[in-house]
Amino acid sequence: MILQKVFMRAGPDPDFPYLYEHDSFFYGDPEDWDGDIIGIGGNLSPGMLLSAYEQGIFPWYNPGDPVIWHSPDPRCVIFPGKLHISSSMQKILKNRTFEIKFNTDFTGVIEACAQTKRSGQNGTWISNDIIAGYTELYRLGWAHSAEAWQDGLLVGGCYGVSLGRAFFGESMFSRKSNASKAAFLSLAKLLFDNGLVFIDCQVPTEHLLSLGGEELSRKNFLALLKKHRVSRHSLLP
Repeated sequence: MILQKVFMRAGPDPDFPYLYEHDSFFYGDPEDWDGDIIGIGGNLSPGMLLSAYEQGIFPWYNPGDPVIWHSPDPRCVIFPGKLHISSSMQKILKNRTFEIKFNTDFTGVIEACAQTKRSGQNGTWISNDIIAGYTELYRLGWAHSAEAWQDGLLVGGCYGVSLGRAFFGESMFSRKSNASKAAFLSLAKLLFDNGLVFIDCQVPTEHLLSLGGEELSRKNFLALLKKHRVSRHSLLP
């Protein structure tokens, strides 16, 4: 049985069954969750990942660790009408400083996110296993990328998972100032215009709060998921 907090081999467990996109996995009763880490083990197959997002959980672990499943408390969420686009960013978007595209180079985006150095981190949590798992979700139509292009080059972007009327943001990168913001804000506006209820930004940060994010307790976040019945269809083509 996986999801026990014990020592396990690094990365996905090769002995754990592969779950296809319409398979489900139950991560346990939230009343029994103790802390942000819900469990350890399993793999990054489509059914495992989609089941996690449906239950308010996502994988986050360092190279050398087994797969670790998180559900942080509090959670950062952006709602329609709360998205904040500064006057400087409005000008950038209006002037089309970047050409914004969707789902034209998912691999380029996730690999760039993996290569981006981040303050306070010695390496990246976006391992080859993570790249493979989410690229498969992209192939199946569940993961999506927003991209900022300039002079034919990919200079910023973000990616995440779309389930029903919820979008779960994963990571972003920028090679030009404001490129990742332009991609993310364009994606958020498109999704909200198409009926999205919320964007899950996972762990609250000053940057995300400046974009309109707000903190929800895990209990309220899980109630939000339940209320809107996050389901396996996407608002993005």
